[in-house]
Amino acid sequence: MSEPIRVLVTGAAGQIAYSLLFSIAKGDVFGKDQPVILLLLDITPMLPVLEGVVMELQDCALPLLREIVPTDKEEVGFKDLDAAILVGSMPRREGMERKDLLKANVAIFKSQGSALEKYAKKTVKVLVVGNPANTNCLIAAKSAPSIPKENFSCLTRLDHNRARSQVAMRCGVPATNVKNVIIWGNHSSTQYPDVHHCLVKMPSSELACFDAVKDDAWLKGDFIATVQLRGAAVIKARKLSSAMSAAKAICDHMRDIWCGTPEGEFISMGVYSSGNSYGVPEDLIYSFPVQIKGKSWKIVEGLAINEFSRSKMEATAAELIEERDTAVSFLGV
Repeated sequence: MSEPIRVLVTGAAGQIAYSLLFSIAKGDVFGKDQPVILLLLDITPMLPVLEGVVMELQDCALPLLREIVPTDKEEVGFKDLDAAILVGSMPRREGMERKDLLKANVAIFKSQGSALEKYAKKTVKVLVVGNPANTNCLIAAKSAPSIPKENFSCLTRLDHNRARSQVAMRCGVPATNVKNVIIWGNHSSTQYPDVHHCLVKMPSSELACFDAVKDDAWLKGDFIATVQLRGAAVIKARKLSSAMSAAKAICDHMRDIWCGTPEGEFISMGVYSSGNSYGVPEDLIYSFPVQIKGKSWKIVEGLAINEFSRSKMEATAAELIEERDTAVSFLGV
């Protein structure tokens, strides 16, 4: 057995964490022989609820779960971390301006970035889930200057999984038969789900997505809108945001960082844009197709981008620039 790793989950009393913690504790994310110490951070009023979550984790009697540390203190939660999954954020309330939402989240992620800088290992892998995830991730990274920017990523794997599943259902195959969909840009309704490089394993052979689906109008229209607006559709139906599917996507994302991506496959995650070859502006956290090896990601290079794709990639970049500039203006406040 290896030494235990220290894994932080923020917003730990919330509904995404409730769907997530069991999978982490039982070895689905960091490996079946990797013991974990779970650090569970939430705001003070949520500590009684968090105590109930701790009891349940204890009652699961899991062999890999070495210790559980519930806390409302950053200096406890961020200490010596190997991995940080930042789920907690200020949700958008009715009547709230987007600017006010950004301002509240800048305060949270500036504080958590500073805590990473001060207390975590410099090798910590940080995944930001709390929305607006791309910009929150950028603020956290800027607030932890001595931790490499490559160690920060935000969750667009849920969108990636949604796109993969939509194609699979359309073709009547399991989702695992669909690979190399791409989510470009922001985890918002401007994201661009791109299937121009996607392959579908059909009963007879592996086909390009457009050849497998045989409905270009759907792939360039309703398919894109369905993926972009899926979160809102879940809220409308459940009256709660996606928790089970978000937790599964977090597990997929962190497992790929820890264990690598399969040969010949790429996945989507929001990463630092500087130095990319697709003309995406610098200094953004933007979702790209990546491959991961040895816990390091690389943007997949050399994919052909047509005019249709280019315009959608630019539209989501424009939104991210506006978000970033607004958020950075609050940093000094």
